[in-house]
Amino acid sequence: MKPQHKPQMVEAVMFFNHRGICKEMLFPEFEAVLDRVVHLKDFADQQVRVVFILIDPRLHIRAAVFFLIDFDTHGNADTGWNMPLRHIADHAGRGPDLGGGPIRLACRSQCPVSWHQMHMWDPNLKPGQSDLVLLRDAVRRNNLGLLAEEPQLASVAGHDAVKTVDFEHRQRTAQLIRQQRLRLNSLARQHEEELARLRLAGEQQQILLRQEADDLQQALAQQEQLNASLKQRLHSQADGFQKAREELSRQLRLLETHDRSEAEVLRGQFEVELQARIAAAVAEHKEQLSILEVELGYRNELDNQMQDEIDRLTRERDQLAGQGDQLQRLAKLGVMFVAYHPGAGHLTISAQDITRYQQDPQAYVAAKCFVSADHYRDWLEHYQNPACSGTLTSGERCGMPVDRVDTPSRFVRGESNCCSRHKASACTRTS
Repeated sequence: MKPQHKPQMVEAVMFFNHRGICKEMLFPEFEAVLDRVVHLKDFADQQVRVVFILIDPRLHIRAAVFFLIDFDTHGNADTGWNMPLRHIADHAGRGPDLGGGPIRLACRSQCPVSWHQMHMWDPNLKPGQSDLVLLRDAVRRNNLGLLAEEPQLASVAGHDAVKTVDFEHRQRTAQLIRQQRLRLNSLARQHEEELARLRLAGEQQQILLRQEADDLQQALAQQEQLNASLKQRLHSQADGFQKAREELSRQLRLLETHDRSEAEVLRGQFEVELQARIAAAVAEHKEQLSILEVELGYRNELDNQMQDEIDRLTRERDQLAGQGDQLQRLAKLGVMFVAYHPGAGHLTISAQDITRYQQDPQAYVAAKCFVSADHYRDWLEHYQNPACSGTLTSGERCGMPVDRVDTPSRFVRGESNCCSRHKASACTRTS
């Protein structure tokens, strides 16, 4: 007769909302949710925080993986979601003691598989609000109906009865230290991401304000030039009218002192001069009309060129739409796109983002790292060649080796890529 095996580890998942744990299920039930056999309408159109846990026969948590999953408007799980939860749990780092010894813990700030880090979250470890304590208490309540072993009675005589208070105190202190270290790592990462996001938003806002200021400056210069031209024409016309008035007054005075014949001669001269002025004005207007006709022809030519460009862009749009349909079919078949980039690691690219990624991969990666595209290119040059970019008095690059900054958001131009001699306070030129 074969010996009876002890109960094995039980896999379960627990869902969190703003109030705490809102749903519990065994992992086979969760697999039914992933296969869309079961719909969770309570989570429709949401990104939900979920925890995968391993429970031993005495209802102690042995491992916990904090991950995120999206649901559509009908409560169906994202078909592209694919995380090896058991593999991550088996290779996770050391966590706090929840009653059965230190657990294995995997979260955003402590993930053994780097390209899954963006799909994970950090637990709240504040005293009195700890998510780990909520998990421990939920397992002890055993709402899942797990079969648990009865704890064996310890013998009266044994080394367990002689543990000293000092040892227990050290154990509790070590556990508190691990919890605080995990909490500090989580807060530091959140602060770093928020700082990078604010820095990127500030740089983008500064670029928009600079562009707006340049446009206003250009419009102001054009308006000032137009005002000066109009003022000059106004002065010129006023001088012409004043001279004509003076000339007419002079002629009228001559008419008063000369006889009729002389007046007729003057009238004839006036008519000749008037006709000459009219002819000159007509010629000027004809010249302006010719200029306008040339400008109109040039504008028509530009319109034709713009129409050709619109036709070309329409064709390209249709081609891209065809490619998008192909990508959607691949996505429905479960195909995932993963690309590796320094600073961001392995990126899982959805079918909707493939076109944007193809247009400018570095800009796509920079947005994932919460930095601008120019900032990421400067960091990438430093990452590939960590040497001082300062300029020597001879005009050559310094080239002194510097410490490599592995994270784009921590890279500071003029500081991280310069040696102590060419820091931002003294580095006036960079190659």
